[in-house]
Amino acid sequence: MTPASSSRWILAASGLLLAIATLLGALAAHALPGRLSASDLYVFDTAVRYHFYNALGLLGIGLAARNVDSRLVRWAGGLVIAGIVLFCGSLYWLTFGAPWVVGFVTPVGGVAFTVAWLLFAFGVLRG
Repeated sequence: MTPASSSRWILAASGLLLAIATLLGALAAHALPGRLSASDLYVFDTAVRYHFYNALGLLGIGLAARNVDSRLVRWAGGLVIAGIVLFCGSLYWLTFGAPWVVGFVTPVGGVAFTVAWLLFAFGVLRG
């Protein structure tokens, strides 16, 4: 995969994930208060916040991938996406009544985020 094609898919994924985070943030601000408990709304807001942070970070990974030809950078992009799905997705699901066992997925997503950012750092240094 060339740096240009890596960059394109990472940037496209970032744009899509940012659009989803925007919609979910609007949902949290306008439709969910009064429908969710205060603690569930806090969990949902936490998911939206991490979703935004990491989708913006993914945008940075995509921009860096234009100049750095590194498998580690590409892996970092994939792991950020996995982290959003696992960490944020499990929190979203839990706020709407998922079985408590879904909560075991959340830390796996957190580990994916952490590994992603370490891979990104090493990939940029090596690339």
